Amino acid sequence: MTFSIETNSDITKVVHYTLSFSEEIGFNRTNRFMIATATSELARNILVHAEKGEIVIGKINRGNKQAVEIKANDNGPGIPDIELALQDHYSTKNSLGIGLPGTKRLMDEFEIESEVGKGTWITTRKWL
Repeated sequence: MTFSIETNSDITKVVHYTLSFSEEIGFNRTNRFMIATATSELARNILVHAEKGEIVIGKINRGNKQAVEIKANDNGPGIPDIELALQDHYSTKNSLGIGLPGTKRLMDEFEIESEVGKGTWITTRKWL
């Protein structure tokens, strides 16, 4: 399912969907809230840094294992130093600077690509 992220209400919608989708797959309450928190952080980053983008939520299979996969994509300014952006408390917008590193810790897999002037593409997965 693809969600456009352009307003705060879009963030609310994608988080609610993530909670119910991860429950359908079989995640327990704790993991559902971890996935929803990661989704919220990714969507908020889109809104704050790029103004608009999209979140794609789906299920993937590897052998007999299933995961929720969340992709966050935008055409914003990009991240000039990904390593720095993944450090706790680093922020370019006077925030706590825990969004990206926190998302990485909450999920089992975290991949990020970014190009200055072109955008940022993040894929995360939580395995059941």
